[in-house]
Amino acid sequence: MHFISDDLEDYIATHSETEPVLLAELNKETHLKVLQPRMLSGHIQGRLLSLLSKLVQPKYILEVGTYTGYSALCLAEGLQADGELHTLDVNEELVSIQQKYFQQSIFGKQIKAHLGNALEIIPKLDFHFDLAFIDADKPNYSNYFDLILPKMNKGGIILSDNVLWSGKVVEPLIKSDKSTASILAYNKRLKEDSRVETIMLPIRDGLTVCRVL
Repeated sequence: MHFISDDLEDYIATHSETEPVLLAELNKETHLKVLQPRMLSGHIQGRLLSLLSKLVQPKYILEVGTYTGYSALCLAEGLQADGELHTLDVNEELVSIQQKYFQQSIFGKQIKAHLGNALEIIPKLDFHFDLAFIDADKPNYSNYFDLILPKMNKGGIILSDNVLWSGKVVEPLIKSDKSTASILAYNKRLKEDSRVETIMLPIRDGLTVCRVL
């Protein structure tokens, strides 16, 4: 979801870092071959993910929700030379696209893709993370947060995508809309959680940045 005009989107893209060629190719292939290509982070959010990762300089990154691998490749740009990014997804149909682009990337050997239920995989990861990105099924956002926070280093960053949920967060709630209800509860929770410092950014479909205290 985009909340500003196409002209402003173009202006922002023109005055931001250029989308890397490999990511531009992945962006194009995702839009041509995959359902719901709007789930892709895309140029502007991708460059923000890259920049935040470079500022953090993480040894270990955790991503919940790989999709076609675009955001993983962006986040990997800030990894330490011996660092690893662990990305989790349940959709085996997307593995071939993910691996195609991971293998072409200079960060490919540092990206560890896990296929399966994130709620089962996260507890088995024996790492402390400096950076995490939550971008999967919305009803489980709070559950993912509960599992991730104890595994974060102090000062680490937890990013949460789609927190504006196409603007539905400010519209009358439909009782059957579990995803919107979950996002509303999650956003409220992050604001009130004294263990993190939180800022919500109106980028793409909304991105929340939490710093672990």
